[in-house]
Amino acid sequence: MGTPMSETIPDRLSIDPSSPHFNADVLRRGIGIRFKDKVRHDVEEYSISEGWVRVQAGKTVDRRGKPLTIKLSGPVEAWFETEAEGEGGDSAEG
Repeated sequence: MGTPMSETIPDRLSIDPSSPHFNADVLRRGIGIRFKDKVRHDVEEYSISEGWVRVQAGKTVDRRGKPLTIKLSGPVEAWFETEAEGEGGDSAEG
């Protein structure tokens, strides 16, 4: 009855597949982010221990077509939005 390792929220996570901090399995479960006491849905990357989030800066893109981001400093909280059990489709509601 041990706790699975997947229950640990990554200290740092990115939604960019080219980032070393990208983790598709974690992202599939959904991560909730609270930054400075507000829930944010526009976070591209975060670091809990360093206390920052990276969000898109408007619609501006760099020369490779990737969105430009800005780094905001402050307290960061993260949580899983779905439980580890029931992987593979627990959308029986509806």
